[in-house]
Amino acid sequence: HLGPSGNYLPLFGPYLREGESTTWGDSVNLDEDAVREYILDNALMWLRDFQVDGLRLDAVHALHDRRPVHLLRELAERVDALSAQQNRPLSLIAESDLNDPTLILPREAGGYGLTAQWSDDWHHAVHVALTGETAGYYTDFAADEAVAKVTEGGFFHDGSFSSFRDRPHGSPIPAEVPSWRLVTFAQDHDQIGNRAAGDRLPATLSPDRLAVAAVLTLTAPGTPMLFMGEEWGATTPWQFFTSHPEPELGRAVAEGRTAEFARMGWDPDAVPDPQDPETFHRSHLDWAEAEAPEHSRLLSLYRDLARLRRARPELTDPDSAHTTVEVRETDGRPEHRVYRIDRGGVSVLVNLSPAPATFSVPATADLLLATAALTRSSTSLTLPPDAAAIVN
Repeated sequence: HLGPSGNYLPLFGPYLREGESTTWGDSVNLDEDAVREYILDNALMWLRDFQVDGLRLDAVHALHDRRPVHLLRELAERVDALSAQQNRPLSLIAESDLNDPTLILPREAGGYGLTAQWSDDWHHAVHVALTGETAGYYTDFAADEAVAKVTEGGFFHDGSFSSFRDRPHGSPIPAEVPSWRLVTFAQDHDQIGNRAAGDRLPATLSPDRLAVAAVLTLTAPGTPMLFMGEEWGATTPWQFFTSHPEPELGRAVAEGRTAEFARMGWDPDAVPDPQDPETFHRSHLDWAEAEAPEHSRLLSLYRDLARLRRARPELTDPDSAHTTVEVRETDGRPEHRVYRIDRGGVSVLVNLSPAPATFSVPATADLLLATAALTRSSTSLTLPPDAAAIVN
């Protein structure tokens, strides 16, 4: 992120490509050997000298590399060599807006060989299923098959038309790629901080729906990631804050965000001033919340789910062929659907409809976890509204 504030690099050398811009300003000049080596050496320094276990590579779609061997592939090669030398696993996890499996494909298959990448598509599909919000880039994810597609295949936009981008987007992930190479999440700093008010899911979802979100996240085929405080349902916002010393830049950032929110259909009057110190202070976690009864119950559920994920190999099975999803429509609203997610011999049952939902379950099936009281017969299990269960 090399934005305009305090950025004097162009005065010292050709570190940036003037006129080739990204969201944050001029792009990094990866044509220069010294620039590339600086980036590569810096990454290796954290892993080798400070014993960091892995790096999250931000917005790699903004790395414009014209060379035959992409910087990310070169980085992955060097990190793999360091991993072998130090005899410990080292991870590179990319954030990318491209839906391009090249990042995580092995180098033998023409990929870069990164460990994993974040899956915004999984977030968007689950967010729509939980909230019913369909504005802006959420529009396409109101489709009946959205949750099924991201659960079974990883990307929703895998060459399909993206209405937000007004063009086809993405490529399919080959079935041979293990599902854990996608990092999946219901909340993260970008998807919260880039909302108008920086509101987390607890601002709009009931405790029952937050419990369902926990089940979906911790039983997903990808590698689950939790945002700070998500495990107890933190209610403090995570608002975008800045401390630009240039007043004109602060105003420009605020105006730009307001324009972006208008495209999402959000109220521009709800946007806090990023330069106001109170915006920063409001974003601090209230750690005492975790002790309150409602929050501690959610925290216990997350702990139970984490233990269950470790205990049941079906929930970490990397073969996407062993995961199937059945979706039932109720009244056509995306937040009122019923899901059955079969992961080998374990079934995740989710009822987001306003009425009880019945699932066929063998009499011999074990109930591994439930977020609410259930009704059971010899051949079925009935979940109340906004509830989830896991059976074997």
